[in-house]
Amino acid sequence: MKLNKENVLIVDDNYDMLELLQRNLKAQNYHTYKASSVAEAIGVLEESTIDLLITDLQMPGMNGIELLKYTEEHYPSLPKLVITGFPTVTSALDSIKAGAKDYLVKPFTSEELKKAIQNVLHRVDGNRTVDSKMTKVVAIPENHYGGMVGKSEQFLKMIDVIERVKNNSATVLILGESGTGKELVARAIHYQGMFANKPFIPVNCGAIPEHLMESELFGYVKGAFTGANENRTGLFQAAQGGTLFLDEIGTASFAVQTRLLRALQEKEITMIGSQKPQKIDVRIISATNNNLFEMCQKGTFREDLYYRLNVVQIETSPLRERPKDIFPIVTMLLKKYGAEYQKNDISLSEKAVDLLVRHPWPGNVRELENVIQRMIILGGSSLDVADIPSYLKYTLPSEANGLKSLKEVEKEHILKVLAAVDNNKSKAAEILQIDRKTLRHKLL
Repeated sequence: MKLNKENVLIVDDNYDMLELLQRNLKAQNYHTYKASSVAEAIGVLEESTIDLLITDLQMPGMNGIELLKYTEEHYPSLPKLVITGFPTVTSALDSIKAGAKDYLVKPFTSEELKKAIQNVLHRVDGNRTVDSKMTKVVAIPENHYGGMVGKSEQFLKMIDVIERVKNNSATVLILGESGTGKELVARAIHYQGMFANKPFIPVNCGAIPEHLMESELFGYVKGAFTGANENRTGLFQAAQGGTLFLDEIGTASFAVQTRLLRALQEKEITMIGSQKPQKIDVRIISATNNNLFEMCQKGTFREDLYYRLNVVQIETSPLRERPKDIFPIVTMLLKKYGAEYQKNDISLSEKAVDLLVRHPWPGNVRELENVIQRMIILGGSSLDVADIPSYLKYTLPSEANGLKSLKEVEKEHILKVLAAVDNNKSKAAEILQIDRKTLRHKLL
């Protein structure tokens, strides 16, 4: 008889069922692995190459549905067969939705099990065939605004505000979490309006040392301080007629805040070491992930400057609050990095899209961009669930603080001993120092 090479993992908390399934599978020349819990099954999957998963649904702690969901994303090519003694329409639908290829109701005959396994493994004339279902790919849309894409209500409202302020010089304060694209918003305000042909000067206030911030912004004259060997214009002068973007404005020192306030009030600046003010015509856009209002209440940010900066306020919502924007952003990034890495025909499966949309993205667009870039570098032209980093995939719910009952721990240990002695119950009972009747009782 021709030997089957598939490794089959059987998961059931009922020892008798595990033993029955193992005998049946050995009779069909499969190599078997056994697990009595979801946690134990995950351990086997991590340590061994498994070609088929057969799992019960009703188990203490984490159930079979959780295992199906986990394997569907972490081992997407693994075929799965569900067996259950408590069939319901809901459990059947949940199983199929979680990736099971077939659903077998207990009790079943050896022949029924054989046919179910062959169906799951797609056997034709004794040879395993590849699942012919093609990965459905999605197209890359072209809708965008100033380098940004989206279709959520939050995104459309933000674009409406940008449209209203792009052609005037009112100060704009952009608020939002790190990675939500605040600089992109500032650039859109500048380049979509009448200032587009004028300078756009971005300044990261948090990246410039405090003692250099004033000289960088306002410039200095020769001899103003040690090392000032020549006159040097500042970023305000460089942005003349255009836009100065002050990112991370919440990190500016009180001295810088005071000079900024004067520049906004008087529309003039004075270079360090000079007594002669210079008129400026600069639109100020600032951004922060800090709560400037709270900083004002605590005395760490000037309240008068806050109101000067906050004539128009724009909020960039985090991705978790606008999941509708994730797919458009993903497709834009696929196009961008596909061209950069010479993979212009790149595509993404619908399952992968669903997984990306589900993630809360604490790092927002910046995190999403890093993930897409990594997938393109390491993957092929058609990206699927297998190409997505593991930390984005389904995580098993934690059981009660990771603790198990004494009965569960005892049963797991007994099953390990039985596996070590090839299911010789007399020998297992001897090792465990109990009789066979007690062993049988503990396995129920």
